[in-house]
Amino acid sequence: MNEIVAAGALGSLAAGMATGLGALPVLFMRRPSDQQQNLLLGFAAGVMLAASFFSLILPAIEVAREQGAGQAGASITVAAAVLLGAFVIAKLNDWVPPLDKLGLGPPGIAAATASVRRIWLFVAAVTLHNFPEGMAVGVSFGGGDFEAGRVTAFGIGLQNIPEGLAVGVALSTIGYSRTRAALIAAASGLVEPVAGLIGVSIVTVAQAFLPWGLGLAAGAMIYVVASDIIPDAHARINGGGRASTGLMIGLAAMMFLDTTFG
Repeated sequence: MNEIVAAGALGSLAAGMATGLGALPVLFMRRPSDQQQNLLLGFAAGVMLAASFFSLILPAIEVAREQGAGQAGASITVAAAVLLGAFVIAKLNDWVPPLDKLGLGPPGIAAATASVRRIWLFVAAVTLHNFPEGMAVGVSFGGGDFEAGRVTAFGIGLQNIPEGLAVGVALSTIGYSRTRAALIAAASGLVEPVAGLIGVSIVTVAQAFLPWGLGLAAGAMIYVVASDIIPDAHARINGGGRASTGLMIGLAAMMFLDTTFG
């Protein structure tokens, strides 16, 4: 049993660290221009939309069906979780205090501006989505099938690479230094080993929660992308075309990773 717990913890840690690996290019990027910011924000939005459907919603329905739910029941469960996740992240926008009080604003910028709050909601949504992913790795190892656990950890780790890049570049667009943006992006993936340890330790409970956790994370990300990231990118001068191009590139790249290695 100890070997299974250790394997689940290490597997989810490796998957989570891939987020930091994806953030490494941010360390070598110059501060993006307005046009580049739109392209990068669009890329981040595309990555998150693809991850929401291919990494979260579709697997959640599949897990619910494996747990005994019918097709309609599984779909209803995940749809309810998606709506609840969107509701929670919408309320979070109202509950979060001005970011200067939390010490999150970069030097020289009005910390409570709408753009900063939107990006931090985006980071919160990505971090939230990493929790059920880490739990999925832990549950995979907890079933005793080490090969299944390794495949799950590998697939989720690959998916985390563009997610880490997306978080890093999003933060860089609002004035964060390259180092700080990369570190925050890496930290967003560190919830995965915690969730993995929980998942492998209480595998029966974790399996029951997994469809809801995946759906909640998907709803949160879709809401942030649709209500904040995409409108913010299109609101910039001549930003729509670049944002749409970035979105399609990010969506296609993440879709390929999810369907090939997921």
